[in-house]
Amino acid sequence: MPDFIGQTLVFVRDTLAHAEGGHDINHILRVYKIALRLAEEESADNTVVALAALLHDISDAKFNGGDDSLGAKVAAEFLTKINVPETTITHVCFIIANMSFKGGGTFVETPSLEFQIVQDADRLDAIGAIGIARTFNYGGFKNRALYNPDIKPRTELTAENYRNEEQPTINHFYEKLLLLKDRMHTKTAKIWAQKRHDYMLEFLDRFYAEWDGTDLA
Repeated sequence: MPDFIGQTLVFVRDTLAHAEGGHDINHILRVYKIALRLAEEESADNTVVALAALLHDISDAKFNGGDDSLGAKVAAEFLTKINVPETTITHVCFIIANMSFKGGGTFVETPSLEFQIVQDADRLDAIGAIGIARTFNYGGFKNRALYNPDIKPRTELTAENYRNEEQPTINHFYEKLLLLKDRMHTKTAKIWAQKRHDYMLEFLDRFYAEWDGTDLA
């Protein structure tokens, strides 16, 4: 049987060799590992989950000029080349094309279990200690302010303003990260997400105390 997973891992590692630190091969491998654990807990199709997890950021719109469709196209071309069955390619590419947060306004009405698992895995890697580190890494990459108390987090987001309007990094917690706990699909991911969510709340309390100097009292 062809080693679809091994070939895909090599392709992704090569393609993302120079990716931004929060969306590099290490992010991919974390999502891959989380997704496989969820797939085992939820009895999902391991091949679909593995391929979608490995390829979900193969061409992230944040870094390719804003083309949301390119990731699925790149994935389909590669998977076809290594002779993955067409039904599997269709499923994997649907997951890749539809799983992004995009300001929180994009929803799939009847997501497959595999879709739910890969999206949950990606969202779990966006929260907790790793999520905090990734958020500030990306903020630095975009040269954003850490925090500005005069700029409040946005409460209404579209895919357009979510991606294109510059905000202080701390605002991202309120516009996305703190929302993810309640947007997990699977029972297992909801349990895992709670611990990471609580850690972010603790971090924010500490951040504001140090920002104001009140931790010194």
